[in-house]
Amino acid sequence: MKRASLLQRGWVIVPILVALVITALLLLAFKVSPVEGFGAMIRGAFGDMSKTLSVTAFWVPMTLAAVGLVVSFTAGLWNIGVEGQIVMGAIAASWLALKLDVPRGLLIPLEMLAAMAAGAIWAGIVAVLKTRGKVHEIFGGLAFNNLAIIFTNYLISGPWQPPEGGTFRGTSPFPDKALLPLLGDSRLSPISVVMVIVAVVGVFLILRGTAWGLKLKALGKNPDSAFLLGVSSERETILALMLCGALAGLGGAVRVTSWFDSLRQSISGGIGYLALLVVMLSAFRVAIVPFVSFFFSAVLNGSITLQLRTQLHSALGGILTGVMVLLVLLFGDIRTLRILPGQRRKKAVPDE
Repeated sequence: MKRASLLQRGWVIVPILVALVITALLLLAFKVSPVEGFGAMIRGAFGDMSKTLSVTAFWVPMTLAAVGLVVSFTAGLWNIGVEGQIVMGAIAASWLALKLDVPRGLLIPLEMLAAMAAGAIWAGIVAVLKTRGKVHEIFGGLAFNNLAIIFTNYLISGPWQPPEGGTFRGTSPFPDKALLPLLGDSRLSPISVVMVIVAVVGVFLILRGTAWGLKLKALGKNPDSAFLLGVSSERETILALMLCGALAGLGGAVRVTSWFDSLRQSISGGIGYLALLVVMLSAFRVAIVPFVSFFFSAVLNGSITLQLRTQLHSALGGILTGVMVLLVLLFGDIRTLRILPGQRRKKAVPDE
């Protein structure tokens, strides 16, 4: 059993190692030393404190979205609409930042709550379309992603346009009291890190030690059996997607009040889709999500320096992370091997 446990825990490292080898071969094909290439990426991510803080700042919203996705995946739901839920969270927080004049101690919590509510409602609509309208969550999610982007562009170029006139760049900057307090000159807010810790611990405890967590697992493994056991697939589907949407919306609020200081076009930066890759590479285990998410953030931020130092396109970082996920999908989670080598013979011998 110990051997099986070690293999299960170590399997997540295998795609990373293989992907690094493939990336090294790509660098050699372009006549770039792998040592130089990986060194440039590491310096780009951790070369000084400001770069490390930038990696962490990008890590926060991606981890919030990924943790929420673990909930929906546990229930057997592909919440592709997480990208739109991030955007709607950013819009809700921006609305309060631009329109509400209250002290900072009250405004920031209201922004976070409004963002969570907006993300949850946006995901809830997709859930209702699935449970009542039989619209698969993938198609519903993709449609609502586009609607959220269109709505953002409408607000930026219309009702919320800056005084100098309509533009797709963004709204007017938010007042300082609407922004999360940052660490020095970085884009990282210590408050947002606390949010991530609370989200990770909260979801871990929900899935591991609550009746609702057991219902979600039953629904994800076998919906028909879960129904016979009295689990409401409609209720749990809606709640799972709404919780995921709430955490994604919170990530959008963090994005708009710390990484930026206004609502921008493409405010999510593709973080929702990256979070999907993070969860798959983490084998849907919430305890691993923060570490894989941090690795993704470091690779993507370090790729910018790789482009500057080697003249290679920064998309190499995306190739690296994409190959990792592809390897996970090709080879699967080692836990699916029900009988590991050596266990068959053990089971054939009666217990003494």
